Amino acid sequence: MASGAAAVDTSDDTESDEDSATGSEGSTGSLSGRLHWWSEVLIIGAFYGVYTMIRNQFGSELGDSVKQAAIDNAYDMIALERAVHLFGEKGIQDLFIEWDLFIQFWNIFYGFCHFAVTIGVMALLFWRHPVRYGIQRTVLAITTGLALIGFALYPLMPPRLLNDCGPFGACDLRYSYVDTLVDPGGFWSFNSSAMMEISNQYAAMPSLHMAWAIWCVVAALPVLRRRWMRLALLAYPWLTLFAVMVTANHYWIDAVGGLLAVVIAYPLGVLLSRRLPPWLAPRPITAPT
Repeated sequence: MASGAAAVDTSDDTESDEDSATGSEGSTGSLSGRLHWWSEVLIIGAFYGVYTMIRNQFGSELGDSVKQAAIDNAYDMIALERAVHLFGEKGIQDLFIEWDLFIQFWNIFYGFCHFAVTIGVMALLFWRHPVRYGIQRTVLAITTGLALIGFALYPLMPPRLLNDCGPFGACDLRYSYVDTLVDPGGFWSFNSSAMMEISNQYAAMPSLHMAWAIWCVVAALPVLRRRWMRLALLAYPWLTLFAVMVTANHYWIDAVGGLLAVVIAYPLGVLLSRRLPPWLAPRPITAPT
């Protein structure tokens, strides 16, 4: 999956001139514009705030009608996975569910790396590869926006809620998934009162965890030079896929949705970044011939 996503990163004219324009030290002297960290923080914070607000208006807070749609869609996803003989999330969880420390590690991975790795990649590109940053930040924004559309149009009950008899669960006792964020637990849980109030419990298709992980590969792999870093980055989406399944937060098919979001967002992000002002998307200045 990661290698396939990396192939999306085609050599368009804007990015191919990046190294010659910025150099290994990331100098912006030969660029048509300059990024400012404070404006990026404000833009990203505002975007994510609006995204979170809108996401939470189209899901579990809307009550029984959306809940039933989320249940029906979950059954459809399970039927599709069974049709291709790849309905295996429960089997994966069962293999490890008795190992509390192991599961707690993946709970922390699920909650922490989603943000930490993404922010790390953005920081690397911002400081060392500003031309690439302008493009990839735009790709990430479009990817996240496409996920928001998916959450609004296709509410999906995650595996952890199928046998949950709480307000957001299906109480379908044919399934026996464990919500590992509750037991054995981690930093936080969707069952906390705060998370219940602010989180869309049915924002599962596409998996934003997987979409961001794949984006990290697309964005950073071409500029990493050390082999261990490249291997670690290539492994990251696969580790994320394991994390979202062993914690019962996603079906594997949600990951396919995340990959599709990146594939669609990439060409759109490249085109849009060429039309943004230079202070949002610097361009290399080509010397006259």
